Amino acid sequence: MRLHVGCAMWTHAAWRDRQPVAAARLRSYAEWCNAVEGNTTFYATPQRSTVQAWAAQTTPEFRFVVKLPKPITHEYRLAGGEAELRAFLSAIEPLGPRTHALWVQLPGSFGPADLGALARFLRRLPTSYRAGVEVRHPAFFEDERTAQQLDSVLGRVGAEWIPFDTTILFDGPSSSSAEAEARSKKPRLPRRTRALTEFPIVRYHGRDAAERTIEGWRPWLDTVTQWLHEGRSPTVFIHTPDNAGSLDLARRFHDEVRARVPELEPLPEPLPTEPMTLF
Repeated sequence: MRLHVGCAMWTHAAWRDRQPVAAARLRSYAEWCNAVEGNTTFYATPQRSTVQAWAAQTTPEFRFVVKLPKPITHEYRLAGGEAELRAFLSAIEPLGPRTHALWVQLPGSFGPADLGALARFLRRLPTSYRAGVEVRHPAFFEDERTAQQLDSVLGRVGAEWIPFDTTILFDGPSSSSAEAEARSKKPRLPRRTRALTEFPIVRYHGRDAAERTIEGWRPWLDTVTQWLHEGRSPTVFIHTPDNAGSLDLARRFHDEVRARVPELEPLPEPLPTEPMTLF
């Protein structure tokens, strides 16, 4: 029984005291969390040597959910980009089992009329990779028939629907410029908690205040607990407007689930970063 938790990145200015060695920041991050979103791959396909360094700093049990490059999802809209996809898959190959899922994040304009393109694209992916799809078109959340059509497309290939829960982010007025900026960039859609596969993936966005973030994830405690009891192996990513506190919050979420499911395997205990002394 495993619950993986993580953040939107593995390095942050606020975490530098926990990541004293610049070349090993991912290794340090992996002492705190056991999963990470691979957001940077959306903007550029990394060099294979870079990915080899990522693999060297993590165990095979660590989970990367790597986002497909923007040209494939937003420019070709899944109807092309064969060369870009081949280059991407070649680049991430050194991650091996650490690649938990290929993250297909689609633009808000990608709607029900595009489901055929999604179905054809998912059939093109190597079966050795698990796929997770994030949609942002309101129709998939507001019309049950449309949601069922998407479920069917995903179910045919064993792909997961990745929800991005921003409910608490939009609850009440913004309390800071960081919250206002996050609202301007993040989708405002209903919460979706149905898992399609053994490996559900959740993206959750909180607030500046830790207590508001914790308040907003309470429905997910029930859902994730149920998933674990059903034998599923979920991955949950915690976001905040500036993400400075997300490392501790991700561990807090894991702790709160483990309080309900004591048999859940604990997260690793981070190594101390202060210099050792003789006394």
